[in-house]
Amino acid sequence: MFEGFEERHIDVGSCSLFVRYGGEGPPVLLLHGHPRTSATWHRVAPQLLNAGFSVVCPDLPGYGQSSKPAPTTDHAAHSKRATARHMVALMAELGHEQLRLVGHDRGSYTALRLVLDYPGTVSKVALLDCIPISEHLARADARFATKWWHWFFYAQPDIPERVIMADPDSWYGGSAAAMGQENYDEWRRAIHNPDTVRAMLEDYRAGLTIDRQHEEADRQAGRAVTVPLLLLWSLRDDLVDLYGDPLRVWEGWATDVRGHGVDSGHHMAEEAPDELSSALLGFL
Repeated sequence: MFEGFEERHIDVGSCSLFVRYGGEGPPVLLLHGHPRTSATWHRVAPQLLNAGFSVVCPDLPGYGQSSKPAPTTDHAAHSKRATARHMVALMAELGHEQLRLVGHDRGSYTALRLVLDYPGTVSKVALLDCIPISEHLARADARFATKWWHWFFYAQPDIPERVIMADPDSWYGGSAAAMGQENYDEWRRAIHNPDTVRAMLEDYRAGLTIDRQHEEADRQAGRAVTVPLLLLWSLRDDLVDLYGDPLRVWEGWATDVRGHGVDSGHHMAEEAPDELSSALLGFL
């Protein structure tokens, strides 16, 4: 995996981030989703590197080999605002003051927060399988609660940790055939670490509380994404089933948004890497 990339642990102040990076061109930061690690990009990152980009793939705080922030009662340590701050510090440490940004799933929420909190830092942003957390919750009905029940289960204190750690392999699924052996092995080590599982759950707990509050404050203040935004969604996932055209949800959130569906399940970097890479390269 990741031929031509270096691997390091980089201290960004309040946490240490495990990161893979390589290339010498314009920087692209790739942010993975739940419950994956940076290894999920192993079929995409080399294609971006070979096209002339500098590519940076960190494990998000709490995930994979990155350090685990101590949980706080307000979940601020796991907020997307805190994670975005760490990402900006990471890129500065690598010598990148401006960047192109790609986020999937939970990583897409960090990407959105980074664009809103650090205007001028990001020139283009691609969000995969994403609408804002506050928009999901504003539309939450019985269909949403049935399909995305895990959001509310993960928000419960202590119980999800006990349930998941009883059998992480059965809970999360996944297979070496679909993910690639090395990616699968790395991910499996992560989900068997109780500190990682707790941190991933705190990510969701922050989503329903402090992250939602931050997004609602953005909307009230009229903040929007003003750089070009590419939205890609998995056609074999349920975003369209819930909301129809996801682009419509982004009206008012972004001034320049375009996008389309990808013939894939949810983990498109693993399931449709060539189609995803082509779309990203055409945009970035």
